[in-house]
Amino acid sequence: MRRSVLPALLAASLACATPPARTGAPDAEAPPAAAGDPWWRGAVFYEVFVRSYQDSNGDGTGDLRGLLSRLDHLNDGDPATTSDLGVDALWLMPVFESPSYHGYDVVDYRAVERDYGTLDDLDALVAAAHARGMKVVVDLVLNHTSVDHPWFRESVRSPDSPRRDFYLWSPTDLGWTQPWNPEGGSCWVPARGAFYYALFWRGMPDLNYRTRAVREEAKAIASFWLERGVDGFRLDAARHLVENGPGRDLVDTPETHAFWKEFAAHVRKVKPDAVLVGEVWTDPAVVATYYGSAAPGTRGDELDLLFDFELAGSILAGVKAGDASGIAATLELVRRTYPPGASDAPFLSNHDQVRVATALDGDARGLALVAAILLTVPGSPFLYYGEEIGMRNGDGREDPWKRTPMAWTAGPGAGFTTGEPWIELAPGAAEASVAAQSGDPSSLLSRYREILRARRGSAALRRGDLRILPAGPGTLAFLRRAGGETVLVVHNLSSAEVAVGPVPAPGATSARPLLADPAASATFSAGSVTARLPARSSAAWRIDAGGSP
Repeated sequence: MRRSVLPALLAASLACATPPARTGAPDAEAPPAAAGDPWWRGAVFYEVFVRSYQDSNGDGTGDLRGLLSRLDHLNDGDPATTSDLGVDALWLMPVFESPSYHGYDVVDYRAVERDYGTLDDLDALVAAAHARGMKVVVDLVLNHTSVDHPWFRESVRSPDSPRRDFYLWSPTDLGWTQPWNPEGGSCWVPARGAFYYALFWRGMPDLNYRTRAVREEAKAIASFWLERGVDGFRLDAARHLVENGPGRDLVDTPETHAFWKEFAAHVRKVKPDAVLVGEVWTDPAVVATYYGSAAPGTRGDELDLLFDFELAGSILAGVKAGDASGIAATLELVRRTYPPGASDAPFLSNHDQVRVATALDGDARGLALVAAILLTVPGSPFLYYGEEIGMRNGDGREDPWKRTPMAWTAGPGAGFTTGEPWIELAPGAAEASVAAQSGDPSSLLSRYREILRARRGSAALRRGDLRILPAGPGTLAFLRRAGGETVLVVHNLSSAEVAVGPVPAPGATSARPLLADPAASATFSAGSVTARLPARSSAAWRIDAGGSP
């Protein structure tokens, strides 16, 4: 069966480079968005690897029909229910036709991967998601194609090929190495008496965006999917599109920014509210440049959301160490560095990284803490599938083991398939399953459902600004404010009880808990509020006041 042998999967991967109960009953209905606010500002995204989510036909491979059958887990379309996560959007990892299990080497940008289904299946998924109030974003890999793509096959045939300049060719090996691996081998690959450039792997030749026809093809592909109802794109390897030479000239070039401006303008002309999410894996100062230019508080002319790798690392490190100072420092750095009004895209892990439950060694309190932090800081957070049930990595270190099947029930196949899964399930699937956790109010899944419900009912948590409050090194405390609503958020990462405050709250009359772990409390005195939290716990209170803190 195609792509079913695990050693081949591992080779391809290597080539490419129980919490306590809580209280609080927040509103179910989401507050109305501010006038002119795009749908993605403050939205919660859920990353899905279709191959590992749900198999509909027993062949051991997840597919689009399977994903459609599980949409009620993500959002059932009824804000009054509590049995779904209530996420706002799906990010589908690559769903285009590809020779690899992961799909990041595309052979046809307008065809659905045959293991996953058909164009009609994708249309049905998009329609069903929209009916539930969810948007759908697809992974668009524009930096490179597969060597099996018809463009490359034609390009490699001859120097006189009409598509020769769709890729980068040189008569000699220029010796450029990967920017993150300067001691590695050259990225120039010999072929028929010349060399083509392939940043990530010889099977993924880089497209040449200096060629106008390539830029036009990229825009035409975007139009194709937007016109089928897709709501935007996650843009892989966004900083690597146009190279000017070795070393630093391989990344973040002016020509790369120029293309994203051109691409963004086209996408917004076709579908003004489509979102562009960029993978720019570097420090925040460089990430900030990919929002482009804009008047303060308005949408930039490049990308809309950019993953916050720095914050992800800070959250995990802080919870492990019981020290919140690094998280606070990163939040302040992003606030100072990003353009005014830019939307951050915080996350905890993704398909390229060790899963959170593995990184925290299954620490139930730690998993509860990182969930609460992620979903209360500013921005549009991204959840990786299985994060809500504490899925661990599989038994290996290579990328496929970070992308194992979702566990829905106990028993063979874990409800993912009636056949043999394309890769073994991760350890602990019986406990880290949706069925095992759905009826348990103290489970991690219940935690995610509760926090997402609180977030959905609070304009301040979804779209508010941020003011970090003075606190001890083990405590992350801040105010979120929007539309006249003020929310006090406190996370105690330490192993001892903490107090935060007094926080000035002129005219305050009460503090309504949106999220409150046991024994967390807020008291008023002389126009101020003081919060107390036990060890390794979280709370958020809506401050009801005549004035605002």
